[in-house]
Amino acid sequence: MRKISFLFAILISVSASAAEIKINFADYSAGDTPTNFSSALAGTGATGDWKIISDEAPRAVSTPLMPQVRPTPLIIARRPVLAQLSRDQTDEHFPMFIYDGMEFKNFTVTTQFKIISGTAEQMAGLVFRWQNPSNFYVIRASALGRNVRFYKVVNGARGNIIGPDVEISTNVWHSLTVQCNGDQITFWFDGKLAIAPLHDTSLATGKIGFWTKSDAVSYFDGLTINYTPVISPAQSLVNDILKQYPKILGLRIYTLDEQDRPKIIASKDEKEVGQLGTDAEKSTLQDGKVFYGHDNGKVAVDMALNDRNGDPLAAVRVELKSYSMAETQDMVIERARIIINEMQKRVLSKEDLGQ
Repeated sequence: MRKISFLFAILISVSASAAEIKINFADYSAGDTPTNFSSALAGTGATGDWKIISDEAPRAVSTPLMPQVRPTPLIIARRPVLAQLSRDQTDEHFPMFIYDGMEFKNFTVTTQFKIISGTAEQMAGLVFRWQNPSNFYVIRASALGRNVRFYKVVNGARGNIIGPDVEISTNVWHSLTVQCNGDQITFWFDGKLAIAPLHDTSLATGKIGFWTKSDAVSYFDGLTINYTPVISPAQSLVNDILKQYPKILGLRIYTLDEQDRPKIIASKDEKEVGQLGTDAEKSTLQDGKVFYGHDNGKVAVDMALNDRNGDPLAAVRVELKSYSMAETQDMVIERARIIINEMQKRVLSKEDLGQ
């Protein structure tokens, strides 16, 4: 199975950490459907047909963190790009291709797109703060309509459509940029401000993806996302406990995924998030069992976090330095219980962990 090529760059500022994700399709062959994306559909009709093709695509000489007034100079080279190839002419038909990697709150995202054809519609755009096919924001360009428009869908109802009239050529690469900072949203088309900053509080966070309408055939040349990482409630809890107990060697929170496998949702080492746990964590999650282990001067305890009814909703693994050879299992479990009791004070439901 092929995978998307990613480039991660961590950029430190005075106020907060920022990160960059670059997604391109260089590792795919013509006809492939990229992994790490999910096809979604709003409205009616057939799902989108998202495939890789080879095309002359623009490559930016440099990628600024913030949009520029003038477009960045481009070098044209033939390489794999993403294409939406469905020609379903259903009017209320909105194929989307959603990046599965994470949700974003404060971010700047840029894509290059090319509108190829369409009888009913000739459109391409970005969907963002996407939560499901009934709740999302869209910025899209229309070659037939000669305009750039923004609108939101909340609980399946489309809001006001706003944006300027702009001449948009087909078979020419254009750029779209969206910046979200809290409830402020700003848009650029081909490097120029397209819509004055607006404010909307309907959707605070969500995923990012590509968008088309009806029978529009459009190409996309990847995504560049500069963002402030969203810290989940579970990770925030881990971080706070580590400040309170700085000598903890390891701290992880597990919940069951869709396949009933224990998976790390927060950790002292955030690189571990998403990794699977063991049968011990699964047993703790299912039955509330306590597990103890020791190795090379380190001891570990698995113990449950319970909901308000006393049922396990998460497993916590605490790793501590062993005090001495005389330390008993009961002594270690009691040390771990003190830490987990502090965590339990903040957790009464899955929502408290962001689940």
